[in-house]
Amino acid sequence: MEGIVVKSTGSWFSVLHSGNIFTECKIKGNFRMKGMKTTNPCAVGDHVVFQMMPNEAIGVISEIKDRHNCIIRKSTNLSKQKHLLAANIDQAFLIVTVASPRTSTGFIDRFLVTAEAYHIPTTLLFNKIDIYNDEVMKYHNLIKAIYEKAGYPCLEVSALRGDNIDKVKVLLKDKINLFSGHSGVGKSALINKIIPGFSLKTGIISDMHQKGKHTTTFAEMFKLPFGGFIIDTPGIKEFGMVDFTREEVTYFFPEMKLLANKCQFDNCSHEHEPRCAIKQAVAEGNISETRYLNYLNIINGREMDVDAWELK
Repeated sequence: MEGIVVKSTGSWFSVLHSGNIFTECKIKGNFRMKGMKTTNPCAVGDHVVFQMMPNEAIGVISEIKDRHNCIIRKSTNLSKQKHLLAANIDQAFLIVTVASPRTSTGFIDRFLVTAEAYHIPTTLLFNKIDIYNDEVMKYHNLIKAIYEKAGYPCLEVSALRGDNIDKVKVLLKDKINLFSGHSGVGKSALINKIIPGFSLKTGIISDMHQKGKHTTTFAEMFKLPFGGFIIDTPGIKEFGMVDFTREEVTYFFPEMKLLANKCQFDNCSHEHEPRCAIKQAVAEGNISETRYLNYLNIINGREMDVDAWELK
């Protein structure tokens, strides 16, 4: 039988098939995708082939169909293992908050670079705008302007008040949508608002560190009543990137990609070379200095936060 994985808890996979039937499955032996080494060979969104166990109500996954894309992050622990977040995604939504907790521009850019690498269009949803004072709102407007200038759709939402939820529904309709972001940014609260009557567990923010506590502990796909699916993923503290070459990274910043072939040197790193079109665009204000410094941190393997308040 064939179906789609709608929940992954690490060792068990819930497979939706035959219209609306869910079967709990394990994976056959030490199954691995060709050419891909990850902590989990199978992920939510995968189309799989499975067989039922004799005299049991569970299945065994024997084949994972070819993916048209996926999104992978590298664990930030010492093992540096890669974790497959989801597969076969039409678009991603990165939930961003500039306070309670604050999403760093470094985190945003590492996520966007990875999404660009796997050809996944991404929209930024700026949540919790209902709690911002004037000073925080100024910072929010600055961050939002940076990403709109880079070509990313941005939408202000409030899971509490329901601001722009109808607009989000229009974007989600009939597509497979990945929701991601830090713990505490309100992913589960947004999903509860998008799907009437839904009741995903929501968490609280630690007063001491202003960090969210994990409430989603595994990836799961939910069917939307108006068509399409949402893939909810566990809150991510850090987004460790898979290994890209320095040359590739430039092409995952859309505003830099447009200028990359206008530099004096074909192999320009856009860091120290003379007559660099990208450095010139930064100096002229046509490329955000915040984005440029995040680019330098990425190609040099530094997971640092850039203070956008002091830059542009």
